[in-house]
Amino acid sequence: MLEVVGNDRANTPTDAEQLAQRYRTLVEHSPDGVVVHERGTIVYANPAMLRLLGAQSVDDVVGAPVADFVEARDIPGMLERIRRLTIAGTASEPAELALVRCDGSTLDAETVSVLTAWQNRLAYQVVVHDLTPQRRAEAAQARAEQFFTTVVSQLEEGVVVIDREGHIESANPAARRIFGYDADDLIGTRLDDLPLCLLDANAQPMPPTWTPVIRTLATGETVTRFVFGVDRPDGQRRWLSASSRLLNPEDPNSPAVSSFNDITEFRASRRQLEYQATHDPLTGLANRALVLSRLAGALGTSEDLPVSTVLFIDLDGFKIINDTLGHAIGDTVLQIVAQRLQRGLRSDDIVGRIGGDEFLVLLSGRTLGEDLEALVTRLRQSMAEPIIARGHRIQVNASIGITPLHAGDARTPEAVLHDADIAMYRAKPPGHRDNTLTRRSDSTHAS
Repeated sequence: MLEVVGNDRANTPTDAEQLAQRYRTLVEHSPDGVVVHERGTIVYANPAMLRLLGAQSVDDVVGAPVADFVEARDIPGMLERIRRLTIAGTASEPAELALVRCDGSTLDAETVSVLTAWQNRLAYQVVVHDLTPQRRAEAAQARAEQFFTTVVSQLEEGVVVIDREGHIESANPAARRIFGYDADDLIGTRLDDLPLCLLDANAQPMPPTWTPVIRTLATGETVTRFVFGVDRPDGQRRWLSASSRLLNPEDPNSPAVSSFNDITEFRASRRQLEYQATHDPLTGLANRALVLSRLAGALGTSEDLPVSTVLFIDLDGFKIINDTLGHAIGDTVLQIVAQRLQRGLRSDDIVGRIGGDEFLVLLSGRTLGEDLEALVTRLRQSMAEPIIARGHRIQVNASIGITPLHAGDARTPEAVLHDADIAMYRAKPPGHRDNTLTRRSDSTHAS
């Protein structure tokens, strides 16, 4: 016997009903606003739409004209988009408009209208996306970019951005000033197309591929404190200390940014200070410290000595010139003697003033012999030629002590100087000797 208790299929929702239920659930929980309007009147608004409009309840929205919630200037565009929807299921292109909220304030939104069915009648469903967070982000980005642009434009430091192909995307005023170009001449130009002569730290020509920013683009590495020179089209030479890095290290296709300081004046000042620290201010010759430093380097060589002989030169009776004619004339005499010494020596010889009227010469490539004797004779004759200083005709003689160096020489620079000093003392005429130097020396002398 078959007994039928009930018809379960009669209580089971159809597929269409299940689909409609899932759709309603999605709409109700959508983060975007959804509103349905029929013949210009709102018939449905989801919770997100109520929040966007600032409505206290659904009654504040449903039953009201949809145009009441759209700013007047955007209504014609909205109606035109609706007019074009003639087939159920078609949607308009996304469009931006300003919503008018219940309190009268406005917010920017992006909308898409769809021609759909509502209770078996044609209606328009509008999906509304709040653009406020996006607008805030865009405004913040714009402020940040403006701030960056303002700060960079005020920097004394040059800043350029180079794209992957080596074109200059941007250059701040300091960069344009340092390179000597207007913005129109830089922006969009390849770095290696600029008529700039690049120099390495030793003032030798340098290819553009060596510049920090090109190295960064090629390798992705960050380069810091790279010194190079730029010969500008106007003939000026500027020295730069540059750094570079990728704008976005996480992106291998990122442009590179290079910043650089103009160190031309600093470099010149440093070189001037170095020169002053190693040269005699009166004659411009090497001073005692520099001469002894070069001598120390020569003594540290076991073979092929860069310095073969040391000459110690002292002017006979120079104190009388100072005492009778004054120090100004004495200084002039010392300057002329220095010039004569330099003219009588080769470019690879070193001549210095080590104090008072004492000069030290480091000869390269000469040995004791006829060449050396001839040189010493020429130097003494040159210095003995009359000097005209402020109307005075002055003749000075020089005593020269000679000290040869040899491979493996174990003496210190001070010991070599002492030996040359003794040799010079022995070369002096008896009337000009100081009698305080009586120590023995292996050096030779020339009177």
